[in-house]
Amino acid sequence: MFEGTAVIKNEAGIHCRPSAILVKEGIAYEGDIFVEAESGSCNLTSALECIMLGLEMGTEVKVQVTGADEDVFGPKLVELFETQFDFPPQ
Repeated sequence: MFEGTAVIKNEAGIHCRPSAILVKEGIAYEGDIFVEAESGSCNLTSALECIMLGLEMGTEVKVQVTGADEDVFGPKLVELFETQFDFPPQ
């Protein structure tokens, strides 16, 4: 099992668009993903559940990944949580 910690760096936090990107990646992965923050936890299969965590800038998120290539996918997911999303892209 991979365990990592991400700190949300996006100025607006993890709102609709970033959560949709995170969930898209989570659904594509064949293993299990568990995300935990002080406000709660989810398994990253629902954008609404991800949004309801209220992940604001500076929030620490624990990411657990279990499955094939977990040591490759886990760090990529942590990096994605730390992305400074800019919508629309410039």
